[in-house]
Amino acid sequence: MEEVKVPTNLKELIEAFSAQSATIVALEARVKALEAPKSSKASEKEMTDVDATRVTYGDLKDMKHKDAAAELGLTYGQIYSCRLGFTFKAVHKAAKDAGTKNAWTK
Repeated sequence: MEEVKVPTNLKELIEAFSAQSATIVALEARVKALEAPKSSKASEKEMTDVDATRVTYGDLKDMKHKDAAAELGLTYGQIYSCRLGFTFKAVHKAAKDAGTKNAWTK
Protein backbone atom coordinates (compact mmCIF):
# COMPACT_ATOMS: atom_id res chain seq x y z
CA MET A 1 0.00 0.00 0.00
CA GLU A 2 1.20 3.48 -0.86
CA GLU A 3 2.39 5.60 2.03
CA VAL A 4 0.43 8.83 2.44
CA LYS A 5 2.39 11.99 3.13
CA VAL A 6 0.65 14.05 5.79
CA PRO A 7 0.83 17.80 5.13
CA THR A 8 2.84 19.62 7.79
CA ASN A 9 1.99 23.22 7.01
CA LEU A 10 -0.94 25.21 5.71
CA LYS A 11 0.43 25.52 2.16
CA GLU A 12 0.86 21.74 1.82
CA LEU A 13 -2.58 21.20 3.32
CA ILE A 14 -4.20 23.53 0.77
CA GLU A 15 -2.33 21.86 -2.12
CA ALA A 16 -3.37 18.40 -0.92
CA PHE A 17 -6.97 19.53 -0.54
CA SER A 18 -6.97 21.04 -4.05
CA ALA A 19 -5.56 17.85 -5.55
CA GLN A 20 -8.15 15.70 -3.75
CA SER A 21 -10.95 18.04 -4.83
CA ALA A 22 -9.88 17.76 -8.47
CA THR A 23 -9.78 13.97 -8.16
CA ILE A 24 -13.26 13.90 -6.65
CA VAL A 25 -14.66 16.11 -9.44
CA ALA A 26 -13.10 13.86 -12.09
CA LEU A 27 -14.47 10.73 -10.43
CA GLU A 28 -17.96 12.24 -10.17
CA ALA A 29 -17.89 12.97 -13.90
CA ARG A 30 -16.88 9.38 -14.66
CA VAL A 31 -19.63 7.98 -12.42
CA LYS A 32 -22.26 10.18 -14.13
CA ALA A 33 -21.05 9.00 -17.54
CA LEU A 34 -21.22 5.36 -16.45
CA GLU A 35 -24.69 5.77 -14.96
CA ALA A 36 -26.11 7.53 -18.03
CA PRO A 37 -28.62 5.40 -19.93
CA LYS A 38 -27.15 3.63 -22.92
CA SER A 39 -30.18 3.87 -25.14
CA SER A 40 -30.14 4.37 -28.85
CA LYS A 41 -30.22 7.77 -30.40
CA ALA A 42 -33.64 9.32 -30.05
CA SER A 43 -35.56 9.50 -33.28
CA GLU A 44 -35.59 12.78 -35.09
CA LYS A 45 -39.21 12.20 -36.07
CA GLU A 46 -42.16 9.89 -35.69
CA MET A 47 -42.52 7.19 -38.32
CA THR A 48 -45.54 7.54 -40.62
CA ASP A 49 -47.53 5.09 -42.74
CA VAL A 50 -45.75 6.45 -45.81
CA ASP A 51 -42.36 5.76 -44.20
CA ALA A 52 -43.52 2.26 -43.23
CA THR A 53 -44.60 1.54 -46.78
CA ARG A 54 -41.34 2.83 -48.23
CA VAL A 55 -39.08 0.81 -45.93
CA THR A 56 -41.04 -2.43 -46.19
CA TYR A 57 -42.48 -2.45 -49.72
CA GLY A 58 -41.14 0.60 -51.54
CA ASP A 59 -37.91 2.17 -52.69
CA LEU A 60 -36.10 1.54 -49.38
CA LYS A 61 -37.08 -2.13 -48.97
CA ASP A 62 -33.68 -3.44 -50.08
CA MET A 63 -31.64 -1.11 -47.86
CA LYS A 64 -30.15 -2.26 -44.58
CA HIS A 65 -32.10 -1.18 -41.50
CA LYS A 66 -29.37 1.26 -40.47
CA ASP A 67 -29.19 2.90 -43.91
CA ALA A 68 -32.96 3.20 -44.25
CA ALA A 69 -33.13 4.75 -40.79
CA ALA A 70 -30.48 7.32 -41.69
CA GLU A 71 -32.27 8.14 -44.95
CA LEU A 72 -35.55 8.90 -43.17
CA GLY A 73 -34.21 10.33 -39.91
CA LEU A 74 -35.59 7.41 -37.90
CA THR A 75 -33.99 4.90 -35.56
CA TYR A 76 -32.83 1.40 -36.37
CA GLY A 77 -35.47 0.07 -33.96
CA GLN A 78 -38.30 1.84 -35.75
CA ILE A 79 -37.28 0.31 -39.08
CA TYR A 80 -36.74 -3.14 -37.55
CA SER A 81 -40.11 -3.15 -35.77
CA CYS A 82 -41.94 -2.04 -38.88
CA ARG A 83 -40.31 -4.46 -41.27
CA LEU A 84 -40.93 -7.45 -39.02
CA GLY A 85 -44.59 -6.49 -38.59
CA PHE A 86 -44.57 -5.47 -34.93
CA THR A 87 -45.81 -1.98 -35.81
CA PHE A 88 -47.90 -0.48 -38.63
CA LYS A 89 -50.15 -3.52 -38.83
CA ALA A 90 -52.65 -1.63 -41.01
CA VAL A 91 -49.94 -0.98 -43.61
CA HIS A 92 -48.98 -4.66 -43.60
CA LYS A 93 -52.61 -5.77 -43.85
CA ALA A 94 -53.26 -3.44 -46.79
CA ALA A 95 -50.17 -4.73 -48.59
CA LYS A 96 -51.14 -8.34 -47.92
CA ASP A 97 -54.68 -7.70 -49.19
CA ALA A 98 -53.14 -6.19 -52.34
CA GLY A 99 -51.03 -9.31 -52.80
CA THR A 100 -47.69 -7.68 -51.93
CA LYS A 101 -45.30 -9.88 -49.97
CA ASN A 102 -43.16 -8.60 -47.12
CA ALA A 103 -39.66 -9.83 -47.90
CA TRP A 104 -38.60 -9.28 -44.27
CA THR A 105 -40.94 -11.90 -42.82
CA LYS A 106 -41.24 -15.59 -43.58
